[in-house]
Amino acid sequence: MGILIRSLVLPVLVTFGTTLLASEPPRPNIIFILADDLGYGDLGCFGQKNFKTPSLDRMAAEGMTFTDHYSGSTVCAPSRACLLTGKHTGHVFQRFNGDVQFPEDPHDITIARRLGDAGYHTAMIGKSGLACLSDDGALANRKGFDEFFGYTSHGAAHRYYPKVLWHNGDQIAYPGNSGMQGDTYSGDLFREAALKYVEDHAGGPFFLHLSLQQPHADLAVPNKWKRPFVDQFDDEPFAGGHYRAEPHPKATFAGMVTYLDDTVGQLLAKLKELGIDDNTLVIFSSDNGAMSEGGWSRNNFNSSGPLRGGKRDFYEGGIRVPTIARWPGNVAPGTHTDHVSSFWDFAPTACELAGVDVPNEIDGISYAPTLLGTGEQPEHDYLYWEFYEQGGKQAVRWGDWKGIRLDVGKDPNGPLELYNLATDLGETNNVAADHPQVVAQIEQFMRDAHVESPVVKFGRRR
Repeated sequence: MGILIRSLVLPVLVTFGTTLLASEPPRPNIIFILADDLGYGDLGCFGQKNFKTPSLDRMAAEGMTFTDHYSGSTVCAPSRACLLTGKHTGHVFQRFNGDVQFPEDPHDITIARRLGDAGYHTAMIGKSGLACLSDDGALANRKGFDEFFGYTSHGAAHRYYPKVLWHNGDQIAYPGNSGMQGDTYSGDLFREAALKYVEDHAGGPFFLHLSLQQPHADLAVPNKWKRPFVDQFDDEPFAGGHYRAEPHPKATFAGMVTYLDDTVGQLLAKLKELGIDDNTLVIFSSDNGAMSEGGWSRNNFNSSGPLRGGKRDFYEGGIRVPTIARWPGNVAPGTHTDHVSSFWDFAPTACELAGVDVPNEIDGISYAPTLLGTGEQPEHDYLYWEFYEQGGKQAVRWGDWKGIRLDVGKDPNGPLELYNLATDLGETNNVAADHPQVVAQIEQFMRDAHVESPVVKFGRRR
């Protein structure tokens, strides 16, 4: 495994790599942009054909595409906890969607705290990853973010016309909004807040976690973004329920992803305008695989691409996510890597680039050598996930092998499904019976990686 470089740019990259070896890169600003429920196949640079994503496609052309990058979980709260702490779901405290939030320091120290202690200014804008259901608007500040603006409840973040948002512990009311409808679209608020933040802190160094809602249901986007797609697709109206009614789900979904793409484009343009483009690492990813909710089906636009399943699955479509990194002059343009990496690798990567000691108690491994094209990239022995809904699930990726156990609450030693991703990316052929030694090793990894949680047990959530 390693970096795969398109042949057309190889002569340039040889010189580029030599330059990197000759001088250490500066301590960068770091921006991590997180989409919500965006599937592996929902971007043009990952194969989407039904609509265009020019800003993210350009980001990929100017940076590095990760083909084998995994989210922290197959739903949002635990996935985000892995991103922010550097721990996988067998160790992190916030392992499920529900009434849970990060414990106070010194438990589950966030990357914001580590970077802040090293002199970075830190901000989180959008949907908080520090709680699934909470009315604690100051939690983000106590966990290391100097600036927080957004939602503290993931349920509230289903709505794009918020009645209230939180800013550093204070509520801001939007009286023209009712949740499903309103005058003020949350995405506009978060985009403008992010642009202002980088303007105010252009002197750096800063860490910005921009946590956007699109394309999670509700299906909702300003008409400017939906209108171009209304006549392009055969659409079946959604009558509504928990999620808002929408007469044009396909057009709205396409509009939401193009809106997301435009937000990324505006942020990248702002970095260039401010003259800090070359000293800012920007990473884009999604918190889990493609959803089928709120009148939307991931099958409509092949949102999982070549992968099986989606959100709430441990098949690849539930956890392998579209990921791009861009840092002009440091990350080689037009490259892609099949280095097997995960959300819990972000924290040690950010630490290494910021000159911060990587803590011993986390599970992640820095992928800075892959980003910079220098040095030897350490590899994981294996990646591990656990999930507490639908009877409980576990999964391991070990090299090209992928093991999945379902109904863990019913039988913690139940049978494994086994797939060879090198020959069966779509996970259609369970070969467990043919490889008992591989199954036994993956079972051992599952035992080693899981530490009992004080707040949730397998089989207790449906």
